Amino acid sequence: MSNVTLFTRNGCPQCRMTKHFLQQHGIQFTEHNINEEPEFIDYLKGKGFQAVPVLEADGLQAFSGFRPDALKQLAS
Repeated sequence: MSNVTLFTRNGCPQCRMTKHFLQQHGIQFTEHNINEEPEFIDYLKGKGFQAVPVLEADGLQAFSGFRPDALKQLAS
């Protein structure tokens, strides 16, 4: 199982949908909420991301937004 990290913020519908997908498919992940952990904002900006959700996983290109196509690769 790959190491999955999800960056979210409060009140983000795409973040909720991404979390729900991961939970529905039994994919364990570590969540970092940038409202509660603002130190991750600079980390994400440094990687070129302007919006959340951002998902990082071993063996998968990091991406932002709700991307069921990419998430399905984790579920298989």
